[in-house]
Amino acid sequence: MERIAAPAVAAAGPEVSIARQDSTVAIVAFVGLAAALVLLFPFPPVLDYANHYARIWLLSGGIGEQPFPEIYAVDWNRTFTNVGIDVLATWLGPLVGADRLARALLFLAIVLPPLGAIGLHRALFGGRHHWQTAMLSLSWCATMIGGFINFQIGLGMALFFACVDLRLQRRNPALVFVWRLAAALLLTVMHIFALGFYMAIVCGLEFSWRIDIVRSKVGLMRLAGRLVLAFGACVLPPLALYLHTAALPNAGGDGLGLVWNDGVVLIVMNLLSAITTYVPVVDVVLVLPLILICTRAIRAGDIRIHAGLAVAACGLLLLSCVSPRHMLGTGWISWRFPIMTAFVAMAMVCPFANLTRRQALLLALIINFAVFGRTGWVGWNWWLAQKDVAAVETVLKKVPAGAAVLPLGHEPETVSGLAHSNRHFAWGLDTFRHLPTLAVPFSHAFVPTLFTAKGKQPLSVLPPWSEIAVPEGNLLSIGVLSCPAMMQEYRNFTPYLSDWRRRFDFVLVANADIPDRYVGTLMPAGLTLLDDAGFAKLYAIDKTMPVEPLSIPTGCARAS
Repeated sequence: MERIAAPAVAAAGPEVSIARQDSTVAIVAFVGLAAALVLLFPFPPVLDYANHYARIWLLSGGIGEQPFPEIYAVDWNRTFTNVGIDVLATWLGPLVGADRLARALLFLAIVLPPLGAIGLHRALFGGRHHWQTAMLSLSWCATMIGGFINFQIGLGMALFFACVDLRLQRRNPALVFVWRLAAALLLTVMHIFALGFYMAIVCGLEFSWRIDIVRSKVGLMRLAGRLVLAFGACVLPPLALYLHTAALPNAGGDGLGLVWNDGVVLIVMNLLSAITTYVPVVDVVLVLPLILICTRAIRAGDIRIHAGLAVAACGLLLLSCVSPRHMLGTGWISWRFPIMTAFVAMAMVCPFANLTRRQALLLALIINFAVFGRTGWVGWNWWLAQKDVAAVETVLKKVPAGAAVLPLGHEPETVSGLAHSNRHFAWGLDTFRHLPTLAVPFSHAFVPTLFTAKGKQPLSVLPPWSEIAVPEGNLLSIGVLSCPAMMQEYRNFTPYLSDWRRRFDFVLVANADIPDRYVGTLMPAGLTLLDDAGFAKLYAIDKTMPVEPLSIPTGCARAS
């Protein structure tokens, strides 16, 4: 097979042997380390994971325990995509247990995408090049730390399916079409963006190694025909499922709900989501050696590139820049494309395939330092977060079954310092937002922010609980209880704030060991502190409104 860039012939002559590269040991070590992290830290600082865990617990059988039959219902007609973990929770959860299944899914979300990219690289270039180890670095990205479990697993599935597709391309077209139908169906159920990723890779593989195919009219027509068949096979399953369910997410009935990355800075930050974890500076420093390896290989002429995947990567990069940040009630749409671009970009190149033993050893050391350095950094943050999780578990012990818990938090003045680096990621977003949803499996209590979005989850909230529930929610500042302007601002987005004293029994405050930027540690009258575990505090709500007039803290002026 021909490449658009061929490796340079070693100038030193035949007496200098080319070292045999092998990435297997490093890959096995990384998979083992990822498994250890998942086993050691049951609730890592991964934004959506606790919320997913609570839903997995319900779908695994918890929904049959009191008081949940009167609170939740399961309706599979609500959605046709983004339900991979929900399906597995329903099928496997009762057999293996919610905790084991949730951890297994988190593990797959970490390792499946890079392993799929490695498999595709080996299918394209052959051998076990050290560059394949570098792909493990992309395990840690904003979508992973954000807890996009279905999406991450879907990326891995798409890459592995592409490996199969590559082997079938020259066989019976009917067989290829049927395979793509099956792959598209599975990917649609897992996550619709995973299907889009698979389509991009398939188009790149159909384009083949050489870019000069576009200079041949006959070759271009054949390529167009193959792409039409590929698109047709991939589009039919989601179209059929959509016509059956007709359920799409929406932003509370306000149309598309588009929010854009409307500026160069925001676009650059969005592109960096492919490598961002807890502190962007640390991530950039640890990824920089991998970038330098590619630039050095280009200068040395020792790099091979798959032209078709290069075209696919360019298309994904363009989508990374122009896609909306939020749409149809779904957040961080634009985060999905940079990590897709990064995986395709790493799988399409093979730098430094021709090295002496000493050079290969140096290359392996640099790559392993970058990969395991990032993994160690993530592990450090996961370890830091365990005391916060323990604090939430401690206060939840005082919440009785059937209670309604109002989750709030302290919004810090600034996000800085390594002492609490685990609490924020991706430019200030909190990672602890959904820890209060652990009240569902741990205390059998109601929390209004459990994921129940129509078009994305099969779980729904029954009346009258639905009056104080939202399909997706943030962790608002405790200032919302004391600042009328803030309460008014959020009332339409968080209906559970209306008459909160009567509808809720407890207030659970997260990040409580750091003063809130608006009201410090001040709580309104009628709340009794039941437990202070540092990071988490639990207050009992007096159902009777205080007689004295509401005193508005001076800090509320900052929220207006």
